[in-house]
Amino acid sequence: MADHVPQVGAPDPELKTSPIFDEYDEISLDLELEAGICYFNNVAYPVGQYLRSGSELLHCEERGVWVRKGEIPPD
Repeated sequence: MADHVPQVGAPDPELKTSPIFDEYDEISLDLELEAGICYFNNVAYPVGQYLRSGSELLHCEERGVWVRKGEIPPD
């Protein structure tokens, strides 16, 4: 799977990136989150998309947030 997951680097604080949560964090319902799309450095990704940010594996979840799913060793 790692070969098919885009490497996007680190989030740029000046570009739009959806919130990133740890796998076991509880996501507050008070957060105004977009549904159906995640952003990483101004690029939109569909729900279900996996990305690599450095060695972290991120997954776009339904409420438009990234969830860390573990680490992938560097190539």
